Parts: sequence; C-alpha cells; structure tokens
Amino acid sequence: MARSSDPHIAVEGRTSPLGIGVVGAGAIAQVAHLPVLAKMRGVRLLALCDNDRPKARALADRFEVPDTYTDIEDLLEADGLDAVVIATPNHLHEPHVLSALAAGVDVLCERPMALTARGAERIVNAAERAGRKVLVANNHRFRSDVQALSGFLRGNELGKLSGIRAGAYYHRRAEQGWRQRRVESGGGAFFDYGVPLLDLALWLADNPEPERVVAHMERGGTKNAVEDWMLVHLRCANGAVFAFDVQGSYVGAEERWWFETISTRGSTRLAPLRVVKELHGRPTDVSPRGAAARESAFIQSYRAELAHFAAVIAGEAEYEAPVDQVVLHRIVEGIYKSAEEGKEIRL
Repeated sequence: MARSSDPHIAVEGRTSPLGIGVVGAGAIAQVAHLPVLAKMRGVRLLALCDNDRPKARALADRFEVPDTYTDIEDLLEADGLDAVVIATPNHLHEPHVLSALAAGVDVLCERPMALTARGAERIVNAAERAGRKVLVANNHRFRSDVQALSGFLRGNELGKLSGIRAGAYYHRRAEQGWRQRRVESGGGAFFDYGVPLLDLALWLADNPEPERVVAHMERGGTKNAVEDWMLVHLRCANGAVFAFDVQGSYVGAEERWWFETISTRGSTRLAPLRVVKELHGRPTDVSPRGAAARESAFIQSYRAELAHFAAVIAGEAEYEAPVDQVVLHRIVEGIYKSAEEGKEIRL
C-alpha cells in the first residue's frame, strides 16, 4: 500500500496530492466532505465506500471520484491512500477508525469518535501504537465567528469565564433508521445536538475539569428509544457552570440554536457574533465588524476543518491526540446516568 513518506509536503503546491478516501455516503458526506474535498488543492479523492453501491457510484461520478467500494477493508488496500474520512453511522465509527489505523492510514472521524469513553480511549491508544493521527470532526471549532470569540476568551479580554449557556431546538425529523435506535446512535437529541455544544463549550473554556452533573430527559417508548429532550447542568472544578437545553421535537415557528458565554467583565453570543465588554464601568459592544460571509458558517467550518486535517497529515500543522474526547464521553456517560437515575452524578 503506497503511503506519503515526506511529512513536510505542502498541502497546496505539492507534487504528490494527498490521497483521501471517504467511508460513508450519507448526508454529511454529500453536503460537506465530498464537495469540499473535490475542490481542495493538494488533495485527491481516491475512492468512496458505502454498502449501497449504486448510491456510491452515482456520488462518485458527481464528484469525479475514480473508485468505489462496498467494504472498508478493500478501500484500505487502495494504492496511494494517505487518509480516510469516516462518515458512517455512529456505532460504526470506532470499528472503522480502528481498521483504518491498523491499515496504517490517518483518520478524520465524524463525531462522535465512539459511543463510549472506553471506545474513545481504545482509539487514542491504537493511534499512538500505530504512529498515526486521528482527528474528530468537531466543525464548530473552525467557524470564523467561533475563532473570533475564542480570541476574546483566550486573550482574557472579558475576564474570567464563569458560565456558558447553549441549546438547540429542532423540529421533529422523519424516522431515520439507526438514529432512532439507541444502541446504534448512542442517544437522541443530546447525542445529535448537545454533544457538539458540549465539545465547543469545553474547548472554548480550555477543558476545565468536570466535577458534577445533573440532567433531565424525556424519552418515550422502549428502553432502546432515544430521547426527544434533554436539560443538562454541568459544574466544573474551577467554578464554571455550563447549561445545555436541546430538543429534537420542537413545536414552534422557527428552529433555534444558541450559544452564549458569561465572563466577569463581559459576555458573548453566536449567530451572529456579539461581544459586550465592560469599559469604564459601562457595557460596550465591541463585536468585530467584518465583511459578510460569502458562504454559510456550516460549509465554511468544514472547509477550514478539512484544510486543517490535510495540513496536520502533511506535518504543517501541530497534531494533538484527541484525549479530550475521552473526557467528553465520560461527561456524556455521566449525563445519561444522571437523567436515567434522577440524581446528581459526580464525575
């Protein structure tokens, strides 16, 4: 199996394009990974793998991908393959990432990296043993407004961060197969909408040590059913408090998504970005006044994320093993345990 051996090859202008395969031809691959990778300089889409061969072939033709496979093991034997993007159903992420690492390729895995903290830990350890790189597609981190918000927080311009309040209310979707089965999806509204918000909060807060959590949820049907609604209150050892409110069956005129931070000398919110800072004893709007974005925050974030992934593989950006995802999944497990047992859980 051919592999890139020079870690200093530039992503752009390199003589040997970075060979990438995409595993999974679902919605996120169709609207983000494939269209972005197909236009990225220094990258060559080698193959697409999905158990639905006709769909894979149709998408491959659309994005000029030369080869298709129905088995990831066959894809992993392709010549020139440097890395894979894993965009399969949640319960397949861990085995697919482990297979790719065993084959000696680097990985970008759609969130969640695994369904459990133990699974996330297995992946981190496997990557270290194999000497390969694993990144998780937490695309919110790469949004331009989030990057600007991060600058205010990490530059201590607003004082000490004391809390984050975030949530997402979405209308009920049609039945989506594996997403409605907890053993395959990992969860419902919180796994879909809350985990990305939790990851973003932890990342912006510089990964404070989680201390205790209280959660409440509404889940109908059988024990294997997923929740429609979740309310979470997380307290960290440094005193910061995070609150998350997510719902997947919202009855309202418009769907909602919000993210707000509270600090001792200011506050921020996203979509659109607004920053208020205490100046001379008065709250003052210091929000950046940049030009309007030419593309959606969603596509912009994936473009930046995939460019970062390619740069990390090429050795031009620093690699950080995703050990933070192990902690994230420990918190998620505590959240579900709290909701199921009806009591506070110490983490």
